[in-house]
Amino acid sequence: MVPSQTAPPDPVTDEPEPPAAAPGEPTPSAALTDETVSPATVTDELMPPATVTDELMPPATVTDEPAPPSPATERPAPRSHTVVTKELAHRTTETDVFPARWTRISDTRFRFTAHWPAAHPFFGPVDDRHQDPMIVGETLRQASMVLAHAEFGAPADTHFVMWDLTVHVDPSALLLADAAEPVEFDVVCSEVRRRGRGLHSMRTTMEFRRAGRLVARGTGSTGCTSPRAYRRLRADRLNALDTPVPLLPGIPPQTAGRPRAEDVVLAPTDRPGVWHLRVDTDHPVLFPRPNDHVPGMVLFEAARQAATAATGLHPFLPSTMTAGFTRYAELHGPCRIEAEVLDERPGEVTVRVSGRQDGEPVFTAALTATRPTRVRSQS
Repeated sequence: MVPSQTAPPDPVTDEPEPPAAAPGEPTPSAALTDETVSPATVTDELMPPATVTDELMPPATVTDEPAPPSPATERPAPRSHTVVTKELAHRTTETDVFPARWTRISDTRFRFTAHWPAAHPFFGPVDDRHQDPMIVGETLRQASMVLAHAEFGAPADTHFVMWDLTVHVDPSALLLADAAEPVEFDVVCSEVRRRGRGLHSMRTTMEFRRAGRLVARGTGSTGCTSPRAYRRLRADRLNALDTPVPLLPGIPPQTAGRPRAEDVVLAPTDRPGVWHLRVDTDHPVLFPRPNDHVPGMVLFEAARQAATAATGLHPFLPSTMTAGFTRYAELHGPCRIEAEVLDERPGEVTVRVSGRQDGEPVFTAALTATRPTRVRSQS
């Protein structure tokens, strides 16, 4: 789950109440938020990544989910379809909302229809053949917040945090030529914890198909925080909204794998494989509303751009992406992004990316892509 209406510490949502109220839960300092949504700020975060694999399969954590309910326990949806609004998805414009509608199959299972456009100001094609794999993670994030609000009782002013996010994609199925075809995806909600009549946290696991072909699988766990708890958690940082953030110069967009300079989220340093996070609080997609910290999806995008720059692969088409966040990335302090390239398997490259601020870890991510086969000259 990525951006939502409230903000915890560290994309792509909200967080659970402080541990004092729920012993044994992750500490509030470990939560990260993504976006602000009226009436309250909404955020999304990610926690430590799962083991990276090259298979289009759910991560190990998914195998711990309860078995799908038997037909006898499932009941028909109370309505045929429910339309996704930009408010439910925590976006400010309709063109940034990818899930379109959903049907309830049971109390914990849902079926969505989504549209992944051929053109988008930010989640556009990565080359003349492939759509952006990051759109899968963004769709997962949005659908998770939609269900938290509409099916599990999270109030409109809830702050969300995504503690972990793992996405497995088949790049050969994510083709620009198929963009007009709707995407169908099934959602299983597990590890559901309630707070009164509302939601404390849950995991969502999704499988995406287009024209019957498996495109991607993903999973993420999301926590919810009330506005009062969020104000208590972020009391000394809420004034960051009133302080302008200097915009650093970006690395060349071609190096970052982006067609437009305004979408670059990395700034150069004097060391190879190391960058500073470039924060543009006026970016209409990454910062659709004012926020008191860096949204998780900005950090997730920084990981993808760092992997692209470190490998020199254009396009960099990840088959696996994981991300985890340990604390908020603050707006007014340098955040150092480092990438390590690992050639662990023949024909593949994995890039481990980390972010640190004030000497403390902010997030970790890992992205795995296929290396193009080199054609040997016959001369």
